[in-house]
Amino acid sequence: MFMDSILLGKDTETGDMIRIAADKSQRILVCGKTGTGKSYSLGVCIEELANIGSNIILVIDPQGIFWTMAESNTVPEEVDNLWAYDRSPRGYALNLMVPGDPIERYGDREIVEEMERRGIHVQSLKLNPSDLTPQMWCDLFDLDINELRGITLFKAVRQCKQRLGRDFFIDDIAAQVDRLQALDQTKEAVQRRLDMAYDWQIFAEDYYHEIWEILRPDEINVLDLSVIAQGRYGLRNLVIAVLSSFIFRKRTIARRREALGLPADMKKVWLVMDEAHNFCPSGKSTLSKEILIRWAKEGRQPGLSLIVASQRPAAIDHEILTQCGIRIVHRITSKDDIKAVNALSQDYLGDNLPGQIKQLKGPGKTLVIDD
Repeated sequence: MFMDSILLGKDTETGDMIRIAADKSQRILVCGKTGTGKSYSLGVCIEELANIGSNIILVIDPQGIFWTMAESNTVPEEVDNLWAYDRSPRGYALNLMVPGDPIERYGDREIVEEMERRGIHVQSLKLNPSDLTPQMWCDLFDLDINELRGITLFKAVRQCKQRLGRDFFIDDIAAQVDRLQALDQTKEAVQRRLDMAYDWQIFAEDYYHEIWEILRPDEINVLDLSVIAQGRYGLRNLVIAVLSSFIFRKRTIARRREALGLPADMKKVWLVMDEAHNFCPSGKSTLSKEILIRWAKEGRQPGLSLIVASQRPAAIDHEILTQCGIRIVHRITSKDDIKAVNALSQDYLGDNLPGQIKQLKGPGKTLVIDD
């Protein structure tokens, strides 16, 4: 049974190993303020899933730190501690996905070459314009679909889909805008936004890119979002929305095939998201929020698991938090964050949780709460 579980650590009172079942769909929250070990715990979960090797792992990395998992740990104290868990230092096969051109994003060809020399597979991720719905195109530019510019863009994308299927690009959308009956100033305003989208260099320009082909089932797939600014237009959220929607759709099809006894060529998926409050925030909308909530609420059946991590659990949307049956809680001090975590568990922990959180001292100490 231990073969399909995440070994998280030891119980400080009993010495028992703490494990999380990985043979079923899970929703896990990892939280803690800076310096408490949140990112380390997240890394442990990722490595343990890679050790199991039965599912696809996709890591959303807004800080650009998880590529280092390709290299063995060399910190003497940490290496010595691994033996107590029957683990040894090792690097992991890693597929690093970079929105746009990796050399341009990192600003230095030698950086990419050095990563590849170290065994990291670096590749460009390009979004297909046709993978965005007309509504998503309008949301990207914050255009109201009941306003002239929004109506024009919505119609242009919709007509491209009807006429060209999936094989259309920004130039095709722009050409379709020109064909529409609309005020010249409205068309010009839409065209300026399409020009801006072209300059972002995250959209495919020549052929439809099968997003599924860039995910490597036998490697840790890391999406490095640190190379693009969050910015006004939420490009990070856009990339997550398109990629997550694609995986959700493909895995739903695979699950139906499995239920019918048909062969399915897609493994189950673990989505691991650091700084999750930026992508599914409480109290406001983002391009990625809707699909992430759907992933959390409806993804169990198609075999989609989720780990969300944040320094600010109170800033994560409540619909995501309430789906997290397992909470890995490092030290937090904000009253709002303690209140948010306590609200998820108070039925059976009463008022004890805030006091237990305050007792967590030093990095690596955590409470593990399992419903």
